[in-house]
Amino acid sequence: MTELLRPHAEQEYAAELAALEKTDDRPRPPRWRLSPWAVVTYLLGDTLTDGTVITPKYVGPRRLVEVAVATLVTDRALLLLGVPGTAKTWVSEHLAAAVSGDSTLLVQGTSGTAEESIRYGWNYARLLAEGPTEGAMVPSPVMTAMREGRLARLEELTRIPSDVQDALITILSEKTLPVPELGSEVQAARGFNVIATANDRDRGINELSSALRRRFNTVVLPLPATAEEEVEIVARRVEQLGRSLQLPEIPAAVAEIRRVVTVFRELRSGGTEDGRTKLKSPSGTLSTAEAISVLTNGLALSAHFGDGVLRPADIAAGILGAVVRDPVSDRVAWVEYLEAVVRERDGWADFYRACREVTG
Repeated sequence: MTELLRPHAEQEYAAELAALEKTDDRPRPPRWRLSPWAVVTYLLGDTLTDGTVITPKYVGPRRLVEVAVATLVTDRALLLLGVPGTAKTWVSEHLAAAVSGDSTLLVQGTSGTAEESIRYGWNYARLLAEGPTEGAMVPSPVMTAMREGRLARLEELTRIPSDVQDALITILSEKTLPVPELGSEVQAARGFNVIATANDRDRGINELSSALRRRFNTVVLPLPATAEEEVEIVARRVEQLGRSLQLPEIPAAVAEIRRVVTVFRELRSGGTEDGRTKLKSPSGTLSTAEAISVLTNGLALSAHFGDGVLRPADIAAGILGAVVRDPVSDRVAWVEYLEAVVRERDGWADFYRACREVTG
């Protein structure tokens, strides 16, 4: 585990999952590792009766998580929808780990995703030698999940071409996957379901058909409601990533975390926290995930090229890269923000100087 750069959820949190499984005395759906109640506890965190601390994997409305888990108990698939950086993939992975004990049955959606990625493909050497046989078939993650009664994950569903998306309709409605070459079909075992994610900024790329959308129950994951909530999320993930990347430990950097979160929240909302100043919003999303990336990069700079303390100079370049995606319009918005807000804010002089230095 210590040699893995990015362990799967079921590997990294194996002890928590085992403790939940041991103490979980509530009814479990067929082939579920945990009860729905225990799955929610795993996602949101708690302290078990035996003293085991379950760390929160998601910070957000409990009801949203309950609705998502309840959906997986039914015959409807789950679609997690939201802007980039709202933890859709993160939640999807942890749901699969808690329900099936395996988060690896994954189809990554892109414009080049083929129908074989959802249905099945062929080992062409064996196909030529044997003809269409069971042994020559290469099952997709979805087919494997159907056979074994587990959860399959489809990332970035709206980036998959529409004709490929439609391969899901029979799977989700009839719970079967026809194999006409063999004159057979694969019927889903109890416990099978699908978790898909979609970025709501991708609307219009490959919009889901009404027939396919009806097969999903959609749960919209929001951006963190408050600055404190977002600071908590960012601080936890930065700490986890720092351990995973084996970055040297540095003192608590809550002040800089709060500063990055404040900048991102103000720019994406188009106004300062106190409501006194309206701002131009850049073209990027400035998501929580991007804030985590900026701060993790800052930790690496501080640990290896600084004095071991996270300072404004360590995060300024990362913020500039996150904000200025369009070199013309985004740069104007960023410079106006620096001059109208950052320059005048008490205690932000060092941050202003660092940002002006990298902005030029």
